[in-house]
Amino acid sequence: MPRFAANLTMMFTERPFLDRFDAAADTGFRAVEYLFPYDHAPDEIAGRLQRNGLTQALFNMPPGDWAAGERGLAALPGRFDELKAGVATALRYAGATGCRRLHLMAGLADPGDPAAAARYRDAVLYAADALGERGIELMLEPINGRDMPGYFLNGFAAAESLIAGIGRPNVRLQFDIYHRQILHGDVTMALRRLMPMIGHIQIASVPSRQEPDGEELNWPFLFAELDRLGYGGFVGCEYRPRGRTEDGLGWFGPYRA
Repeated sequence: MPRFAANLTMMFTERPFLDRFDAAADTGFRAVEYLFPYDHAPDEIAGRLQRNGLTQALFNMPPGDWAAGERGLAALPGRFDELKAGVATALRYAGATGCRRLHLMAGLADPGDPAAAARYRDAVLYAADALGERGIELMLEPINGRDMPGYFLNGFAAAESLIAGIGRPNVRLQFDIYHRQILHGDVTMALRRLMPMIGHIQIASVPSRQEPDGEELNWPFLFAELDRLGYGGFVGCEYRPRGRTEDGLGWFGPYRA
């Protein structure tokens, strides 16, 4: 049975962020993820995890100035010192929360720009080595251009090639089924082929990015397929509820802890 992690950036937003940990546990989740924890002290996050018996499945490294539209630093020439500082910050939070997977956002840059491609590769290698010393996996996620126009890592083939080519065993693919369906389709065959390099999976219905209970994909089939493939990682629920989060958890009933 898949191990689902509530995404606290998108779910339970009727509550302040720290109270969302309690809500996730109360509705049967045993793991959580979110975009960023950096508005709160590491010990505050750790305390909410501990009191609710929750596992921290994943979060993102600092992305630059998110409010100003930045979506990561890894492919941006001239920002390498800032990226290194962000890796150190993320590792402090990972140490406090016990998180074993961190996502490195590439940023907004032209994939065809040789300077951006070289900087991205250097950033991935730097982050992989820093995380590897702590036994932490580095996640790379292709993101579709409809949701995030101009994102550097905008295709699964590029991610696959990089992961296979850099030779760092802790660099893994973050396979967001929502992004995969929009970018390329062929979700099931891609899961079967790429499973050896997948470190984290995320879900949302397509095209609405709401609860995984309909629209383009057969979610019960896909969840069963993850079991057939022996996937033992977490499945992050990175979707926007149609209304009150608890009212849309009918899909989760058969998988509730």
